[in-house]
Amino acid sequence: MIHKLLTGLRPYAVTLLCLMFSVSACSRDQTDRQTSSDFKVALLTPGPISDQSWNGGAYQGLIWIRDSLDAKVSHIQTRTPAEFDENFRQYGAQGYDLVFGHGFEFQDAALRVAPQFPQTIYITTSGTSTAANVAGIEFAFEEASYLAGMLAGAMTRTGTIGMIGGTELPPVKRSFASFALGVRSTNRKANTLVSYIGNWDDVSAGKEQALAQISRNTDVIFQNADAAGLGVFQAAREAKGVRVIGSNSNQNNVAPEVTLGSVVIDLPRAFLAVAREVKDGKFKPRVISLGLHDDIVKLVLNPRLESTIPQAVIHQIDSAHKALDGQLKAESAKQ
Repeated sequence: MIHKLLTGLRPYAVTLLCLMFSVSACSRDQTDRQTSSDFKVALLTPGPISDQSWNGGAYQGLIWIRDSLDAKVSHIQTRTPAEFDENFRQYGAQGYDLVFGHGFEFQDAALRVAPQFPQTIYITTSGTSTAANVAGIEFAFEEASYLAGMLAGAMTRTGTIGMIGGTELPPVKRSFASFALGVRSTNRKANTLVSYIGNWDDVSAGKEQALAQISRNTDVIFQNADAAGLGVFQAAREAKGVRVIGSNSNQNNVAPEVTLGSVVIDLPRAFLAVAREVKDGKFKPRVISLGLHDDIVKLVLNPRLESTIPQAVIHQIDSAHKALDGQLKAESAKQ
């Protein structure tokens, strides 16, 4: 039955440095620190690490690498595509061993810059591009999104469920398609709405999109919009009877009174595992696929509201978890 439902799913000093490299380098935060190690790791994020989501989880991974591997680490928030190349090149020139470009959108820049710095490993998250020193980490976010859809379908009272994304990146679209399949598995009559904010950091715009969906009778919203998604929680708090499902990091504490659960990627554990391979000289460029079977991607229910979820629904989700392990990935690959 799950196989039938999945058919159609488609494939996601500082002053000196500023003078030398560009104004954007001045935005580097104070993560930089000297250690006794020669191992150096950098992170580029497309948005603020205060988002309590995609970027915050990556930054936490960088801190784990620093503390666990005695690494010198650095972080820069990139604001324009031109800065992807610029900062990839900057870290390569500085002899960094490993550079993470945190997002699907970093792939082209990594492929352009990497040949100039063969001693630096460039990793793009949600990426599938590989080269001599380029690799991708692909998270099977759609697997846990399907489970979240099951939860939303079972919990809606109005029969209308929303999805709000930052921009229409392929991984986000795949997760929303999977979420909608999950909804239909528990509630065939439910109506689903999808909207995109157009960016990842405008909290007010995120709130406006949520209020627009709520005005159309939506009572459960799955958001995948990074910092802009914080506005969705704000809207749900102000409305009556609206629930939210968080994404990327465990967002259950962002607004615990309205959050059913979160589709979580354990970014710190994934980042640390890759960094350890690189430091040990064992890393081979490839697409690293992580999902439910690795316990890297998971649906985490909010303990505060878990008692409001019928036990039959929880058992249904648990059963689907076991059945889905790897199936969504396989189905996507066939499309």
